[in-house]
Amino acid sequence: MKFHLIKLCFLCVLLVSCNTSKEIVYFQDIVVNQPEAIIGARDITVQPKDQISIMVSSKDPQLAALFNLTRVQYRAGSTDLRTGSNSGEISGYTLDDKGDIDFPVIGTLHIAGMTKSQIAALVKKRLMEENLVNDPVVTVEFMNLYFSVLGEVKTPGKYAITKDQITLLEAISVAGDLSIYGKRDAIFVIREENGERVTHWVDIRSKDLFNSPVYYLKQNDVVYVQPNKVRAGQSTINENSVKSVSLWISIGSFLSSLGVLLFK
Repeated sequence: MKFHLIKLCFLCVLLVSCNTSKEIVYFQDIVVNQPEAIIGARDITVQPKDQISIMVSSKDPQLAALFNLTRVQYRAGSTDLRTGSNSGEISGYTLDDKGDIDFPVIGTLHIAGMTKSQIAALVKKRLMEENLVNDPVVTVEFMNLYFSVLGEVKTPGKYAITKDQITLLEAISVAGDLSIYGKRDAIFVIREENGERVTHWVDIRSKDLFNSPVYYLKQNDVVYVQPNKVRAGQSTINENSVKSVSLWISIGSFLSSLGVLLFK
């Protein structure tokens, strides 16, 4: 009787272990060594209220300087004022509500919905078409674009977007990956665009992740990883419950019953 009981306990532990593996392993249905076309790869496009820097270079530095902003830069909520004469910092262009910027000499440019390379190409084209600079080299960089990662990850926080593309997997990696308490099948990406807020659900245990509309993140996306049952259960065990007499009575009763079964 005792041998069969131990065998049953071992089988239960094995089954639980297998089930746990299925809950935490990524990409369980992926086919190894089988090439798949990358569909829908999207570069980040600028939107109203985004801030970017645009720098123009040329063989004639004085001519190029006419198109580079080197003025006092003020950021809301900051008491730090930087001037071009002190630090040489290039201030940014903030897109207005229509997605326009006011570029020196050229005037209004509509750049909402464009990528960094497209903006650079537009500025270069206008400079050459209007005979302002014959050999312009235009560099565009993001200045205030971020995404946030919350929930069961190692280092939740707000992270800057510094490249043309950022995937959901990269965002999770930057945040230190999911903790053991994060639900792999319950990752939510909250996105706000066109005056609407949409929440997308993602399961990173499946390769369907790659076809998700939020696999490529956008600025201001919020990634939230839900806690699993173990973490949720831990939140109910506080100092008061540890000191509770009923809790220790329940534990003692369970241990007594288990002892009777094992040594009967």
